[in-house]
Amino acid sequence: MSDEIKHECGIALIRLRKPYQYYIDKYGTALYGANKLSVLMQKQVNRGQDGAGVANIKLSVPPGHRYISRYRSVEPQPIADIFDKVHKKVRKALKGNRDRARDAKWLQENVAFTGEVWLGHLRYGTHGVNEIENCHPMLRQNNWRSRNLVMAGNFNMTNVDELFDKLISLGQHPKEKVDTVTVMEKIGHFLDEETQRQFEHFKDTFENPELSDIIEQNIDLARVLHRSCRDFDGGYAMVGMTGYGAAFVARDPAGIRPAYYYADDEVVVVASEKPAIKMTFNCEYDQIQEVQPGHALVIDTYGEANEFQFIQPIEKKSCSFERIYFSRASDPDIYHERKRLGKLVLPQILEEVNYDLTNTVFSYIPNTAETAFLGLVEALDKYLIGERKRYIQEGKLTPEQLDKLLSFRPRVEKLVSKDVKLRTFITDDAHRDDMVSSVYETTFEVINKRVDNIVLLDDSIVRGTTLERSILTMLDRLEPKKIVIVSSAPQIRYPDCYGIDMSKMKDFVAFRATLQLLRERGMDDLLEETYDRCVVALATGEASRQNFVRALYEPFTHQEISRKVAEIVTPKNMQAELAVIYQTIEGLHQACRHHHGDWYFTGHYPTPGGNRIVNKAFVNFMEGKGVRAY
Repeated sequence: MSDEIKHECGIALIRLRKPYQYYIDKYGTALYGANKLSVLMQKQVNRGQDGAGVANIKLSVPPGHRYISRYRSVEPQPIADIFDKVHKKVRKALKGNRDRARDAKWLQENVAFTGEVWLGHLRYGTHGVNEIENCHPMLRQNNWRSRNLVMAGNFNMTNVDELFDKLISLGQHPKEKVDTVTVMEKIGHFLDEETQRQFEHFKDTFENPELSDIIEQNIDLARVLHRSCRDFDGGYAMVGMTGYGAAFVARDPAGIRPAYYYADDEVVVVASEKPAIKMTFNCEYDQIQEVQPGHALVIDTYGEANEFQFIQPIEKKSCSFERIYFSRASDPDIYHERKRLGKLVLPQILEEVNYDLTNTVFSYIPNTAETAFLGLVEALDKYLIGERKRYIQEGKLTPEQLDKLLSFRPRVEKLVSKDVKLRTFITDDAHRDDMVSSVYETTFEVINKRVDNIVLLDDSIVRGTTLERSILTMLDRLEPKKIVIVSSAPQIRYPDCYGIDMSKMKDFVAFRATLQLLRERGMDDLLEETYDRCVVALATGEASRQNFVRALYEPFTHQEISRKVAEIVTPKNMQAELAVIYQTIEGLHQACRHHHGDWYFTGHYPTPGGNRIVNKAFVNFMEGKGVRAY
């Protein structure tokens, strides 16, 4: 990745299905759940390194004992920090009580984090200051167990203003206009109403405290989610735990954000990524199921898990960028998708280097582009097999030529590496550019000066700043004839609003390239026309119906924009010729056949809120406002 993207969060849920004593006896520790959750979160640390949080609920402790525990951290190693504290708390409680170390009843009544339901969250901050208060899980407390709600999620809502107003119309007084607050309070409101509905139904039949247990057993969480989420617009995978121990994970109707689960006789597990579940619980991939769009996995007080539709699914638009960059490539589906992405850019590369493989060196920018690079190398091998076959069939080769033909291999080198000892974020703005230029280093003396081409594969090119300020200057010092930068993802042209911090139009180098093309060809009027359309649509409430910004790209081909990108990112005094190649939309769809969420590249947003956000983002750009559109 040549440009940093703040992105995805990670979710993790573990429900122990057997009595707590069972895990102590079988695994020899009171912290089986904590240990498994720690691994499950570490396996998803790629999804969030700004902070982490953990919450735990005990199912059956008597009144007067704490049954909800929570730790959050924004330390440099937040997961380790949290679980160090959990272990320390247990060790402290057992000091002088060693004989109680295997007594489940005593542990649950006297020691925090000894409950059966665990929720973990990894934060990648897309908005707000990186502080404890912005870390999930969020907690909504009440003296009734059934009204307590703990939530965490991987989501962004595009209609926060509307949701905020809805809370006010319900009589609430929200403390903040942010999606984490509005989502929790809205679900919490309908959880309260569901609790009250069950109370009214059973109050004449049962008396307290038995009535409370009956209410908890009959709360319909699918109904709660249907009532609370029907006007959500966004991408989400939300996990919640109630105070009485029931839990749920709800996925948006377009399936934008991922959620997977696994169940056996000991546990029910939910996570954002399949490999995390497999590696933590040593299960088979075919045992891990996907929570379907518009569905919720509900785990009741007895540990039974069932999937329910809580909102009408729409066309599935699971995020393809998730496949390209965010997720672990150890997922077999993602692994093969990334390899296909690498294979599918080969025809453009061959054309750009004029089929001169003898004088071309192939490499990639670590680390997320590595799998795509393997696919590119496989495609090269296949191409060469075809070429060898053709030459042999023609029968015009001398023995020496045949030997050379059969022994030829693509030139593959590791040209670029990152110096992990350098951290640019700790440097002041005035000196950051100088430091950026030193973060990457290259391998010298493998390029034939002014003869060789360099082909460098990246997973995506978003802003182009790292290319311009660092990588291209560094590669040019090797004195190649030509440098070809290849993105395994298509041109990112539009902002995201479903969880990824790519919200400002001017940040995208493909957009800046399009602006230059419009101005060079005397088409500035199109900018003003598009701006006027966006302004009117936003004023009349019609901005959700159409993405007007797509019109800016229509006059130009994919190749024209790529060539202009190359001009923009070319450093001053660069000697080598530069070309930039992007994956095509057709190639993306061919590689990620079942994941058609391509709005970053095509502008086809899966929800109405996406259209409104892109139109607003363009208005902000035209008015010189450097703010998020949502």
